[in-house]
Amino acid sequence: MEERPSNKIDGFKERLEKMFPSMFAHRCSVGEPGGFFQRVEEGTWMGHIIEHIALEIQTLAGMDVGFGRTRGYGEKGVYNVVFAYMEESVGRYAAKVSVEICQALIDGKDYDLSDDIQRMRELREDERLGPSTGSIVEEAAARGIPWIRLNKYSLCQLGYGANQKRIQATVTSETSSIGVELACDKEDTKYLLEQAEVQTPRGDIIRRESSLEEACRYVGFPLVVKPVDGNHGRGITVNIKNYDDALIAFRSAKESSKSGAIIIEKYIVGDDYRLLVINNKLVAAAVRTPAHVIGDGKSTIQQLIDEVNKDPRRGYGHENVLTQITVNDLTLSIIKANGYTLNSVLEKDKRLLLKDTANLSTGGTAEDVTDIVHPANVFMAERISKIIDLDICGIDVMTTDISKPLEETGGAVLEVNAGPGFRMHLAPTSGLPRNVAAHVIDKLFPQGSTSRIPIIAVTGTNGKTTTTRLISHLAKMKGYKVGYTTSDGVYIQNRLLMKGDCTGPASAEFVLKDPTVNFAVLECARGGLLRAGLGFHKCDIGIVTNVAADHLGLKGIHTIEQLAKVKGVIPETVLPDGYAILNADDDLVYDMRKSVNCNVALFSMDENSPRIKAMQKLGGISAVYENGYITICRGEWKLRVIKAVNVPLTYGGRATFMIQNVLPAVIAAYVKGFTIDEIKIGLETFIPSPAQTPGRLNLFQFKDFQVLLDYAHNPAGMRALQKFIENIDATIKVGIIAGVGDRREEDTNEIGSIAADMFDEIIIRQDKHLRGRTEDELIGMLDAGIKKKDPNKKTTIIPNEKEAATFAIKNAIKGALIVICSDVIPDALDLVQKLKEEEANKLYEFSTDDIPNK
Repeated sequence: MEERPSNKIDGFKERLEKMFPSMFAHRCSVGEPGGFFQRVEEGTWMGHIIEHIALEIQTLAGMDVGFGRTRGYGEKGVYNVVFAYMEESVGRYAAKVSVEICQALIDGKDYDLSDDIQRMRELREDERLGPSTGSIVEEAAARGIPWIRLNKYSLCQLGYGANQKRIQATVTSETSSIGVELACDKEDTKYLLEQAEVQTPRGDIIRRESSLEEACRYVGFPLVVKPVDGNHGRGITVNIKNYDDALIAFRSAKESSKSGAIIIEKYIVGDDYRLLVINNKLVAAAVRTPAHVIGDGKSTIQQLIDEVNKDPRRGYGHENVLTQITVNDLTLSIIKANGYTLNSVLEKDKRLLLKDTANLSTGGTAEDVTDIVHPANVFMAERISKIIDLDICGIDVMTTDISKPLEETGGAVLEVNAGPGFRMHLAPTSGLPRNVAAHVIDKLFPQGSTSRIPIIAVTGTNGKTTTTRLISHLAKMKGYKVGYTTSDGVYIQNRLLMKGDCTGPASAEFVLKDPTVNFAVLECARGGLLRAGLGFHKCDIGIVTNVAADHLGLKGIHTIEQLAKVKGVIPETVLPDGYAILNADDDLVYDMRKSVNCNVALFSMDENSPRIKAMQKLGGISAVYENGYITICRGEWKLRVIKAVNVPLTYGGRATFMIQNVLPAVIAAYVKGFTIDEIKIGLETFIPSPAQTPGRLNLFQFKDFQVLLDYAHNPAGMRALQKFIENIDATIKVGIIAGVGDRREEDTNEIGSIAADMFDEIIIRQDKHLRGRTEDELIGMLDAGIKKKDPNKKTTIIPNEKEAATFAIKNAIKGALIVICSDVIPDALDLVQKLKEEEANKLYEFSTDDIPNK
């Protein structure tokens, strides 16, 4: 449709307006109502129209969303369409359906929206957090407390790592399990309340039908029958006036009872009140009324129900303040018991209850009465919360007047609920809404406590894994329990718990969900960012090591400037009092300072860099390599940390790119409060090795030659490696290289050309993951790059990495340096270490004669 915008399709605008008249409210770029229709008339592309349809159908399904953007992808006829959603499954459904609707509009075919609207409502109800959980999460978010949903239900984590708290509906990680058990066992609850002289209705608990008649005589009619372990009003029958009805109610309660125990209780006359106590303080009270209709002398009961359901406050499930009244078997039985059918005309002003409980989820209503609760009843409710031992509890009271003590009205406490619903208090049908969720957050995170842990996010084209590992090491040496993610895996306190490339949001969440972690260092690669985001909203420190051409041509990123925009997301997520640590030697990285809302610190290999000098004059923080030292500068004052030659990671100062990796790590530690001595000791103890820096300049000394294993996998990384091996003496330098399928042809050619400069001999192997190319294509691209630089360069093709490395090592001459460039580090490390062990076993055979002092 690239050549057919909306103004070139006959009747398109008219069909769109007819299907979505409410889209007139879409202002679009015009900035006024009807603006989008104006754009359609002038001519706009289908991606833009799909965006607006996706937003509108969600709004029609009760989810009012408005943000959307459509942008070119860099390829003809391909667009990135971005739009808001409230629930992800609904957003995905809307994306799919909006394309189908757009196609129907193009083709001039009829399209029925009703099924899609209902399906989106159902998806929302299946996936959304309930109103209680949702209110707590919203209150947490409003206070800057991060949260993560832990399952598809209502279990959520508030805060990160060791500072997290958990909620499940309105049960918290601080809720007493004994309290929950007591509240769920109405027999124990009633016993404890009676012992504490709390007004409760006379009652008995039975398990067999044969005991029912005696229990009814003891309690006396009217009475209530309910399961001991019931909830949400299930299995409860009220105002029972004879034995036959009691028998029906008993059998109904049995069906809802897990234990089989049934309460027979005196029916207390009055209104149904819910008192909400949080942290042993009464915070809200509401009077609840079951779903009902009031007759007008003309309409049938069904018509009255339909009229009530037209109330705009009533919706499907929990989408609105009130829930629509549904007619089920219970409703029909209540109507029948009152001598009516759905087709009966209800007398004028006659009130007919349609449910036997006042739950909002069954269509009931609620009125806030917090301000009129009698102090005696407040005292009673707060005392009950301690008797049952619940930090959040709902107390159900039946009385004719909550503004008077229960002993005066003959009222009683019916039950205590663990995990009470907040909906009736958050949005009562009438009366003042109460932000009860705020009291939960106050309880979980008292003033002065924190919900966060330090988060350092590291990105860049090269060096980010080493920088991540180094910062993690420094934090571990300081005593933190560190979780960190890398392209090799996820580590919790130095234990590898997930293997593979773990630089995406799922891995970040893995660390932030771990309750043992109190310091997180997260490597963030472009792939994860583009595919699914970050896995966190804000970080304390964002580091960008550099930006170089890598993986261009993928996911709409065609230029290095676009790639810099992706990497620039990390410093943009830094908290206002945090630090964006940027490479002053890289123009694209340095420019990121313009789009951040936090402090900026710079690092450079040149202490005389004008950018560093400018930062110093402003009194900012920087790190430089000067006179052989790793140095932190606070303003123009120098704090020399250590000589680079004494940092093992730099191989005696020869690996200049490793010095560059050290600089941002040093700043990160310094701004997090590490002392210079702590930083120095950390640098001295971070030894490049397969254990601490797997695949990053791992140098193995065989008897007559050396093997260097490195992750260099793009032109910038290869050039940095080239500078390092120029400082290593060797009789011959042999390189084992491979092409990567998800790179442009010119990038793979360039790797071949650089290798021709670096090595005396080259072995071309094939990557384990072809990523969209064939083996022959990749080998041909590398070979072309080599021949372009040096047509006579000795080149051997051995596609299998294991065979290529084994061939090079078995045929190594004395004094040789073999460089293996690998992106599947564990396999390459295992192979080299195995070959080294085989050599050692041959050279150093042990006998008892070798035992010292024997």
